Amino acid sequence: MAKIYIVERESEADVKAFAVQRESQADLLYCEVERESKAKGDALWFLVERESQATTKLMWVDRESQADLKVLQVERESKAKWKKSHELRGRL
Repeated sequence: MAKIYIVERESEADVKAFAVQRESQADLLYCEVERESKAKGDALWFLVERESQATTKLMWVDRESQADLKVLQVERESKAKWKKSHELRGRL
């Protein structure tokens, strides 16, 4: 279950993510869901407002070289999935 809390400081982040432009560049295709109950696996993200609600604290980075994870947002839940084997699989 990926309940994501966005942080601004690297020291607070569990994961540093970089948003890529093309599917072929992504480790993970993710979809933001409207309800917490729909946040399943690593690819369906529910954004939470409080840190205490989160399973992962995520920081967006400006450069790919800074990232632990390269992601691309997709519109449909059915498209959300891991594209590559990754050390963070099952940990978001």
